[in-house]
Amino acid sequence: MTDPTLQQPRLPVDAPAAEGETRPLKLFIRSFGCQMNAYDATRMADALAPEGYAETGTLEEADLVVLNTCHIRERAAEKIYSELGKIREMKEASARPVTLAVAGCVAQAEGAEIIRRQRAVDLVVGPQSYHRLPDLVRRARAGASVVDTDFPVESKFDHLAAPSAAKTRARGVSAFVTVQEGCDKFCSFCVVPYTRGAESSRPPEAIVAEVRALLDAGVREVTLLGQNVNAYHGIDAAGRAWTLAGLARTLADLPGLARIRYTTSHPRDMDAELIAAHRDLPALMPFLHLPVQSGSDRILHAMNRKHDAASYLALIGEIRAARPDIALSSDFIVGFPGETEADFADTLALVERVGFASAFSFKYSPRPGTPGADLPDHVPAAVMDERLHRLQALLEEQRQRFNRSAVGRRLDVLIEKPGRHPGQLGGRSPYLQAVHLEGPASLIGTVQPVDILSVGPNSLAGRLPDLGRPAAEDPTPALERLAS
Repeated sequence: MTDPTLQQPRLPVDAPAAEGETRPLKLFIRSFGCQMNAYDATRMADALAPEGYAETGTLEEADLVVLNTCHIRERAAEKIYSELGKIREMKEASARPVTLAVAGCVAQAEGAEIIRRQRAVDLVVGPQSYHRLPDLVRRARAGASVVDTDFPVESKFDHLAAPSAAKTRARGVSAFVTVQEGCDKFCSFCVVPYTRGAESSRPPEAIVAEVRALLDAGVREVTLLGQNVNAYHGIDAAGRAWTLAGLARTLADLPGLARIRYTTSHPRDMDAELIAAHRDLPALMPFLHLPVQSGSDRILHAMNRKHDAASYLALIGEIRAARPDIALSSDFIVGFPGETEADFADTLALVERVGFASAFSFKYSPRPGTPGADLPDHVPAAVMDERLHRLQALLEEQRQRFNRSAVGRRLDVLIEKPGRHPGQLGGRSPYLQAVHLEGPASLIGTVQPVDILSVGPNSLAGRLPDLGRPAAEDPTPALERLAS
């Protein structure tokens, strides 16, 4: 997950349009949080393109500014109000009208309270109403304060505009596709069921059509998104229920699709069919994000996770038996109410047992309206800080060990873009590692074998191989070494 900071606003420098000319409208969207928000940002831009809005990466050029927000942690939510204050100053200094919108999960959770706290906000729109954006923006630009946080009966996906092929190409060779939204799990720390609603899945035909359009525009890799993506249960036109595994098998047969990923999963929904898909489908990448949150059974019960440490470890064993080279990522929360040092030690022990290629870890953040916020025995901040430091040190050690294990191996790399230096290319390994190498720009959009030469703090360096020379022998899968 990411939580980027808005660019510092500068005074507007646009010259006014000459008489008789129409100045193009500019749209600036900044997304906070998960990949779902990144996908939603592209769909909002697509919905507004027919209204004459062209995307800009510069805040001070914008006629419409959208903050696409995340509500998972208190700090992320409060940061939005800080950013709104900065944008208000830019808006007041602008020589032209600037419309300010707040979208996403903070918008859904707090609604009209956002406009009350920050009068510069013109529009608040929840994640299920993005298909209404053109009308909502028109009303806001006419002077109304607009709030739309309903859960509409109609699906937004049935009404969202599709991007042009040119816009898809400009976004790169990898794309997100939302297949499932919402959550029925009600983990006691999580606001998602309240901000995104109940689990719902898009029809498989709509997903296949969207992926086909992406492939026609040059996309080579898709990441299927959902709050609980492996709970996907789409119903086709014949009334048949599809699973995520069935969807992956269908997508894998589409010409031009080199890679499939999915996130985020829940251990309860990781079934035998999906595990078998990892075994059977070369296009399904050997990298799985499977949040566990804690290694303590007592804390997992308090979190309402509906799994324990033993069942999680057994599941990991089944997955690795089917796909020995699979790499694992996870989420962890430290300092959940009532967590003792012994509970935390159980988390460290689980991390040692599994061996993760990467992970996200956070201090517990009480969210209003969730059961966890009302639990007793909240852990002091200093204790949470110390535990998070220890956990992150262990996870970082494992991440670096996993990255070092790639040196001397030949990995397939999807070449995604030019690098920062002349003649350099950037891409991703099957394990989502950033890889830099030298090569011609004509390789962008292709999957190339790359010999990994060295590892840096956050990326690998490699070279295109002399294909007459065999790759280094590596009889032990990297993840087995990591967990040993």
